[in-house]
Amino acid sequence: MTPAERFHDVYEQCYPRVLAYATSLVGREVGEDITSETFTIAWRRIHDDLPYPALPWLLGVTRNLVREMRRRDALRYLLAAEEAQRIASGAQDHAGDVAAVVADRHIALQALAGLPESDRELLTLIAWHGLSSKEAAHVLKCTTATLAVRLYRARRRLEKALEAAQAADPYEPAEVAPVRPTGTPRPHCEGAPA
Repeated sequence: MTPAERFHDVYEQCYPRVLAYATSLVGREVGEDITSETFTIAWRRIHDDLPYPALPWLLGVTRNLVREMRRRDALRYLLAAEEAQRIASGAQDHAGDVAAVVADRHIALQALAGLPESDRELLTLIAWHGLSSKEAAHVLKCTTATLAVRLYRARRRLEKALEAAQAADPYEPAEVAPVRPTGTPRPHCEGAPA
């Protein structure tokens, strides 16, 4: 069997299951991209690393690609959040101890990064971008009542995350926690409250 024939067999047998797995982790659109990337890697390694049966290996590659994408997204989010906060507070005069401000900012960003993406987006729309509940509900395509419930819960989760971050040694920067996947992504506000 030639490498092309082997790849064709693996692709025909495994594509639907790899796509279903990727979709369950990141949704259909991104799942299709991750699946394509998985099979690109499989093609490159058809001579070396592609074991038989291939499905477990392919699912492992898919999982690693999703984890790497989430890691990149979390870092990109932290950088964007820092920039947004800098811009939003640029006009304010920050008097006081610079080290304390940096430590507090680090703790806040670390706590925020540990929250689900929907909580981060909701909290930053209200706190950093200064939107009213009605405006934020419009952005997130939900009712103001649903937004109020989600906002209350997001603030409670942020308080717990801040307490945990502050309990750590404030003089030794902790690693930024990656965004924790919570299963299949949900719309931020559409549908029932979280």
